[in-house]
Amino acid sequence: MRITVLRLGHRPERDKRITTHVGLVARAFGADEILIEGRDESVVESLRDVVNRWGGSFSVTDGIAWRDELRRFRDSGGKIVHLTMYGRRIDEVIGEIRSCERIMVVVGAEKVPPDVYDIADWNVAVGNQPHSEVAALAVFLDRLFMGEELEKDFGGRLKVIPAARGKVVLDRGL
Repeated sequence: MRITVLRLGHRPERDKRITTHVGLVARAFGADEILIEGRDESVVESLRDVVNRWGGSFSVTDGIAWRDELRRFRDSGGKIVHLTMYGRRIDEVIGEIRSCERIMVVVGAEKVPPDVYDIADWNVAVGNQPHSEVAALAVFLDRLFMGEELEKDFGGRLKVIPAARGKVVLDRGL
């Protein structure tokens, strides 16, 4: 399964931290790439730096035209999941979604245009209360991969060694 996260409505002056966290969660929880509407070199550099140090093959692209990207993805056979508190409950649809080979997960920043609700194959709610898009993405990906993504070895230079106390980080010097 290949997962693309589309960060919709990124506002460089306001959303750097949250968009960076969307990217960090996407990478750590099993997505293959993030596409960011709008240009923001600092977010791109931060995420690429994490990939360089911590490993994996996660890719980051900014400056995309979201409507074109959604249409192109759908026309090529991919399925679109829009995370929204107004959608169907995650537990009702996650089984269907798991059967897809290519999924684009849309994560909004500001008010999401109605087109997104219409083009999405699934509008999925991770709860029906206001909360963070970062949390919604983490829960969605964890449910999608049934926790298996947490066991992935990213093969990076740095690796955390789980410990009961303190911080243990292995620097493999790759």
